[in-house]
Amino acid sequence: MTGRQILAAVSVALQHDNRLLLVLRGRAPSLGYYAFPGGRVEPGETLEEAARRELAEETGLSAGPLSPLVRVAVGGDEVDYDLQVFFGRYAGGEPVAADDAAEATFFTLVEMEALPVLDSVLEVGRGLLGK
Repeated sequence: MTGRQILAAVSVALQHDNRLLLVLRGRAPSLGYYAFPGGRVEPGETLEEAARRELAEETGLSAGPLSPLVRVAVGGDEVDYDLQVFFGRYAGGEPVAADDAAEATFFTLVEMEALPVLDSVLEVGRGLLGK
């Protein structure tokens, strides 16, 4: 046990056909890397409420039903995160980068493999997109 503070966080692996939505992180943790949209859980929110809020704040998109996919431990500079990744399907609209996202785009697995992507994101992508 490190004694570091661990905060609850969420992200959404949003699938549209054979592509997944990634955002270019504009802030730590993961600054400069492509990842699923997400962030910290606010007081009083369920994990799913936080996932939907973060998806909307960072990309302007919404999802159909969400289901828990995987949990990931993410180390930060000052605190660590217990990240619940949700899976959802695209429900329409055009992604627009906002909040702490510098870019929001749907990528194929081949395109994801050529980007600076976190290992855990690529692993989820391979599982969802069949490689």
